[in-house]
Amino acid sequence: MTVFAVVIGIVANCLALIPVGLLFVEVLLAATSKWPPETEEKSVRRSGAFAVIVPAHNESANLVPTLRDIRAQLATGDRLVVVADNCADDTAEIAAREGAEVVERSDPSRKGKGYALERGVQHLRAAPPDVAIVVDADCRVENGALERLYAVAEATGRPAQAFYSMRSAAGGAVNRQVAEFAWTLKNFIRPLGLSALGLPCHLMGSGMAFPWSVISSAELGTDNVVEDLKLGVELALQRRPPIFCPDAGVVSYFPDSEAAAEGQRKRWEQGHVTLFLTTGLPLLPRAVVERNRSLLGLLLDLAIPPASMLVVALLALASASFVLFLCSGVAAPLLLGGVDILIFAAAIGLAWARFGQRILPINAVLSILPYMVKKLVLYARMLRHRGPLEWNRTERGGSSGDSR
Repeated sequence: MTVFAVVIGIVANCLALIPVGLLFVEVLLAATSKWPPETEEKSVRRSGAFAVIVPAHNESANLVPTLRDIRAQLATGDRLVVVADNCADDTAEIAAREGAEVVERSDPSRKGKGYALERGVQHLRAAPPDVAIVVDADCRVENGALERLYAVAEATGRPAQAFYSMRSAAGGAVNRQVAEFAWTLKNFIRPLGLSALGLPCHLMGSGMAFPWSVISSAELGTDNVVEDLKLGVELALQRRPPIFCPDAGVVSYFPDSEAAAEGQRKRWEQGHVTLFLTTGLPLLPRAVVERNRSLLGLLLDLAIPPASMLVVALLALASASFVLFLCSGVAAPLLLGGVDILIFAAAIGLAWARFGQRILPINAVLSILPYMVKKLVLYARMLRHRGPLEWNRTERGGSSGDSR
């Protein structure tokens, strides 16, 4: 029995080395890349047009700044389409006043952003644009972002993904600062590392640009809470994987309510793990057999759990290995667990030193323990969860939140 436990401990710690090692490589490549690039801004004369689809569910409190950001970047022939999806407020009226084409959708039995996007694409079929860009209804769009996304999608025939950042309010609690750093790690640092390897990035839900030939044939109608990740994997399977455009930015804000923020994290993190187990793992052999390098890269990246979840898993493994060492005197699992933690710490430290000091000052780093305790409680609740995750709108203040 002791021998069996030691073998299990060694195997578990070796398996943990896979996501930890992948994370370290991505961070190292991002940290050593030339960012920001030394490129001269050039105006681009284009012959085509793009349409921006904004899926919106009860977004009257947040919609106007988003639409004005978008309208300021539209040229002649470009379009702005708001899909007022199962709304009980005046989202549609506000969108119309702001000059958007409004499509109202009412189908409470089919809730989710995927269904709203599907309806938006249907609306565009009569006069399709060259590129369709998706922006969440609570996001601010940085100047020039839409033009950059259009240019990449049009030139490559592949989806283009902006850097979708989530920010915490100035002077916010340390858990929000930690969450912002974790989001930057996931949506900027790691994709930048993948780009250095010539690999694609995952779709992030907002700031996504698709050539019309790609989005018009995609299966969008779904209530999956991580529909963006799923779609990116499906497109990589078709050898049309997304390209990361870090110089195009869209920004959103974490919910004001702690309960809403926790619900948001739970949906994303559990959705991520579920997608890897149900879709990512089964596709790994196919990616290898078909020599689909882009798909393999995305699936391996998907194998890296959310950072806080990975921390909890590594600490649990190390604790179990320590108990095993006390019981058996065999140090191999404990040593392997220590290596895992050191590599992970090196990756996070490097990411913080290169990209995270503005987001997470040193004094905030020393206050992370209470945040991790809350994460332990969250994961315990996730383990007790039974049944599929459901799409819900995140409650938030006037300028914060998530449109899923």
